[in-house]
Amino acid sequence: MDETQYSPGRGIFWMAVTGLCFVMVTALVKLLGGAIPASESAFLRYLLGLVFLIPMWPAMRQTRLTARQWRLFTLRGITHTGGVVLWFYAMTRIPIAEVTAMNYLNPVYVTILAVFFLGETLALRRILAILAALAGALVILRPGFRELDPGHVAMLGTALFFAVSYLLAKILSGEVPATVVVFILSVTVTIGLAPLAISVWVWPDWRALAILFAVASFATAGHYTMTLAFAAAPVTVTQPVTFLQLVWSVAIGALFFAEPIDPWVIAGGTLILGAVLFITWREAVLKKRITPVEHATKL
Repeated sequence: MDETQYSPGRGIFWMAVTGLCFVMVTALVKLLGGAIPASESAFLRYLLGLVFLIPMWPAMRQTRLTARQWRLFTLRGITHTGGVVLWFYAMTRIPIAEVTAMNYLNPVYVTILAVFFLGETLALRRILAILAALAGALVILRPGFRELDPGHVAMLGTALFFAVSYLLAKILSGEVPATVVVFILSVTVTIGLAPLAISVWVWPDWRALAILFAVASFATAGHYTMTLAFAAAPVTVTQPVTFLQLVWSVAIGALFFAEPIDPWVIAGGTLILGAVLFITWREAVLKKRITPVEHATKL
């Protein structure tokens, strides 16, 4: 990072804005409810979001991809499509705070999968951090003490699919421009969601379309402000700010959706995020960039 551009305060500010944008994405999808099937909602969100890809078209036209890269992009589109559908489904089933807290598992999954796909090694301290994160997930789910909803299972799958998507992006980002990676992901996910949406199609009204366009807008804004945060300060500075997303999720759920404040969810989310912060700090010390920062594979 250029020392002349280093600004912890600015990095923290932009990361806080990023978290707020992504909480708005979650709240708007929750507001939509089950009026439209999950796969259709996800499809319309990506279809409406294609307008934001227009500035990326010149870079895409100039890029020549190999057959191997096309296969990796296709695989990433398939896995990301699965993650998106499961996320939209979970939003119709479980509270916003639980979706947010369980989403923190994504970097933990990436750390585990990197061992098998990228040849990474796990030191004892990172293994203990992973176990702590998994304990946090158990605190949230509390199997045996309450009935688990299919939405909880969907969120476990969401984090896993997004982790695979991130690892594929990690490989491809070293070979092609970032704009191309974003462009192809958006297009392949839109195509992947199309048949799923058509199979359960319900004609949306203007209110639903407006909400889904707002979802696409906040998601795009969140990714942009996240890049501003990373340009201003290192991940070890900006990552702790992601805890605010859980705070805002709890507040929005309680104030606008009458969702009770569950101290177990807050405790479990805090435990997971603490493990992620430790892993992030260790990788910064070791000069590695495998584990994604929070939101790296967000919708």
